[in-house]
Amino acid sequence: MNNSVVYPLIHVAHALEDQLDEALATVDLSAPKFTALAVMVSVGQPMSLSDLAAKLTCVRSNITQLVDRLEKDGLVKRIDDPSDRRGVRAEVTALGKERFEAGLKVTNKVHETIANKLSATDQAAMQHILKALS
Repeated sequence: MNNSVVYPLIHVAHALEDQLDEALATVDLSAPKFTALAVMVSVGQPMSLSDLAAKLTCVRSNITQLVDRLEKDGLVKRIDDPSDRRGVRAEVTALGKERFEAGLKVTNKVHETIANKLSATDQAAMQHILKALS
């Protein structure tokens, strides 16, 4: 792959990321907060910070800081781990679930807008290309 392909791909990826960031900002979320909430909501029960870090492929210290910010916003709360008295789990609050749902709506709109720019054939080709590059 030469530079005439790589740089435009990077540019488009950044532009798409910016669109998602802007959409999430309208519901007072960042991409990392939304992603963490998505994982915790999908699991459906309180998670250890280590498990959350593993699911998000982050180091534990980054997750601690992220959970600090989520907790400050009232989106999660820390609770004691019943199986380990030294451990802590993160639990999504009602506000966190509401904010996640709002984030899901705005990100789905962005996904729809992007998909509507591509024909079915282009979407299939894009899936093929992305699979080949990953």
